[in-house]
Amino acid sequence: MPTIRIPTPLRKLTGDQEVVTTSGVTVGAVLDELNKAYPGLGERILDEQGTIRRFVNIFVNDEDVRFLQEKETPVTDRDEISIVPAIAGG
Repeated sequence: MPTIRIPTPLRKLTGDQEVVTTSGVTVGAVLDELNKAYPGLGERILDEQGTIRRFVNIFVNDEDVRFLQEKETPVTDRDEISIVPAIAGG
């Protein structure tokens, strides 16, 4: 199963777990399973149309999925997925 790194602001939804695992062969499938296991997590990552929110970055093994195949990016059991909220400021 791929491992998913959960950012600090979302850990309250995963019982304060920093790393979780779930099944899925694409980023989208992993996110769906993650939302089933931890209700409410999906709405913080995906918008109403089901696309990754503009201010949320998702990486598979340090590669931004926006430069790969977005939610269709394939994953394997050995992959690490990181969810990183963008930080804005000035």
